[in-house]
Amino acid sequence: MQSHDVDRRLFLGASAVTLLGAAGAARAQAPQAVQAPQAVQAPQAAKASDAGAKPTARVVDFIAGFDLRQAPALAVERARTAFIDTVGVMLAGSRSEPAGIVLELVRAEGAAPAVAIVGQSLRSSPQLAALANGVASHALDFDFTYMQGQLVAPIIPALLPLAESTGAMPAETLAAFMVGFEVASRLSRANPNHNGGGAWHATGTIGTIGAAAACARLLKLPAADISDVLGISVSMAAGVNANYGTMTKPLHVGQGARNAILAAQLGGRGFTANPAAIEGRGGFASTFARGLEWQPQAFDDLGRSFDLAERGFRPKRYPCGGVIHTGIDAALTLRDELGPGVADISAIKAGISKYAANRASEQYPTNTEAAKFNLQYVVGYALANGPPGLSAFGEEAINDARVKTLARMVSVAIDPEFADAQEDYPTRLTLTLRDGRTLERLRVYASGTRQFPMSPAQIEDKFLDCAAQALAPDTAKQILATLRTLGEQASFAEFWPLLRRG
Repeated sequence: MQSHDVDRRLFLGASAVTLLGAAGAARAQAPQAVQAPQAVQAPQAAKASDAGAKPTARVVDFIAGFDLRQAPALAVERARTAFIDTVGVMLAGSRSEPAGIVLELVRAEGAAPAVAIVGQSLRSSPQLAALANGVASHALDFDFTYMQGQLVAPIIPALLPLAESTGAMPAETLAAFMVGFEVASRLSRANPNHNGGGAWHATGTIGTIGAAAACARLLKLPAADISDVLGISVSMAAGVNANYGTMTKPLHVGQGARNAILAAQLGGRGFTANPAAIEGRGGFASTFARGLEWQPQAFDDLGRSFDLAERGFRPKRYPCGGVIHTGIDAALTLRDELGPGVADISAIKAGISKYAANRASEQYPTNTEAAKFNLQYVVGYALANGPPGLSAFGEEAINDARVKTLARMVSVAIDPEFADAQEDYPTRLTLTLRDGRTLERLRVYASGTRQFPMSPAQIEDKFLDCAAQALAPDTAKQILATLRTLGEQASFAEFWPLLRRG
């Protein structure tokens, strides 16, 4: 299989250099136009990066001392792509059933109409808007993945309403996302089997803490308050993977986004918490990571290197659970080779990892949530119809007789070659034809990974397809134009109305 390096053309937007030079303007008390470009400064180690410093102290110093000018241009480009991807899927998800149910409850609360809810005409409080935004952003399971699933999914749903309510500048909001990303990344690296061995949903646990870090940065809280924000967020972090394939999975994102704002607002008002809640007794490490691998050295490079640049993330090509994307890719390759011969398939075998096995079920899905996490269904759909898009998980597609027939042919086994794979989730797909011939294709890396990156055109098409579910095409293009150069604008004043429907 051919391997490719990161294609920097993947990331939409103009040069990051202008933004980097504008960081000084972003930190000003009153919004003002971005200043002329400056040279990028070399990253400086945070104070707490001295030998013996504890993870919580390192995180606090990083949040309080983060300077956008230290960020590599590639990290800035990827942060912009993260906003493009997240806002797009949030707009599409705003039309989903889970988002509709949550919106009814938000409306019933009758909160002051302070900020926009993405894709809706209703305005609400920052916390309730974050709840609605978060559920919408994850309802279709189309949001980008990083390390342990959609690790940082609560960050942008929280930052958007908080930025609107505080009048934060675009560059400040971009910087806050980068802070939250780096903090969440270190927590995941420190506890790499959090999802698999711990059965947590890191989106709701680690993601909540990362989002709270981002909110603390956006509010420009002092270090003394940031430690409380982190402590509060550790207590509010939650999410178990028993709820994969149900509406509660996207609720983890909405809950994480809302709780992140609450933690930052409470901490900023003097509400106290344990100042060492990551590594302290009864803290994150001894509870969420109990009995699991814990590597506190993962925090050592915080403030000196940027995982957003060095590791990147994976935009999803298909709106379903990321673990089963290699199965879709393998099925599409075989479909292209067979052409009309797909009708001659008599048996399908899928070799997968142990971790991916919980996405395989002999029970054919009966609803959207179940279909999105069913390997047999997506393989059958891809063989029958090609790449699964937003419509692939609706009632009509699920009831398609051809899809049902092919999905029920799929048998699943643990492949010994990659039984213990934790991140790449390979799939070996073997088709048996009526004449006895077999065709086999192994897909190790999914579309959207560094090995098979989505092109700029694919990313833009994904955004516009998603946005079209909620907004007029011209409005969607205006939003995309803003996000491509996010941080170069003097304010968000013209942006917030675009996110609302009607």
